[in-house]
Amino acid sequence: MGGRSLKRVPQRELLDDDSISSEAAVESLVDLRLVNRWFGGVSTTSFLLRRAMRKSGLCSASVLEVAAGDGYSIAQAAKQLKAENLDIEPLCLDRRDLRCDAHCCEHAIVGDALELAFPPASFDFVSCGLFVHHLTPAQVIDFVNRALTVARHAVLINDLRRSPLHLALVYLGMPLFRSPISRTDGPASVRQAYTPDELRELLRQTKAISSEIRTRYLFRMGAIAWK
Repeated sequence: MGGRSLKRVPQRELLDDDSISSEAAVESLVDLRLVNRWFGGVSTTSFLLRRAMRKSGLCSASVLEVAAGDGYSIAQAAKQLKAENLDIEPLCLDRRDLRCDAHCCEHAIVGDALELAFPPASFDFVSCGLFVHHLTPAQVIDFVNRALTVARHAVLINDLRRSPLHLALVYLGMPLFRSPISRTDGPASVRQAYTPDELRELLRQTKAISSEIRTRYLFRMGAIAWK
């Protein structure tokens, strides 16, 4: 599978640094909006929510979106699904509040995505986008297990797929990025992303009773870990 010829290289991305100013972080998140809008981010979140809700027999669902940034992707996915009579009630959690306009998640709290200090079964689903590639394999397993405790039905993972072609496309797309943070973090994200096979093996080691992974448009993948 694509990615075997590109070794995973863990590295700390600039946007993970709490010393980055809110203004610089928001500028980079604007670039991420473009990536998520046009290159599979929002559509993958919509796909995961739609599939998880239909398999769970739900017409409305509460969703905890962790490491949400400004909450753009989950907010846009909720709008898309509303047209299909599927109602999403998202709560966005991030280590700081970066919402800046009406396109962001309406309801947000500040918190640690690796702690998830909520009672068991607080939300129908726990969801994340472009978060798992930041984690070590052990952290992925721990995060999913914690998220499964907080979720009633499943954990939804929207992330990148590592491959040499994906990395090449990121470099070709550099002119699209306005933020210097984005120009540094873009290649770093691809280099430390997991392949579908790698993520499947990590999910196998969690407490999920089953999991499924789908490859999506332009080197995205969507995973559902069922409780």
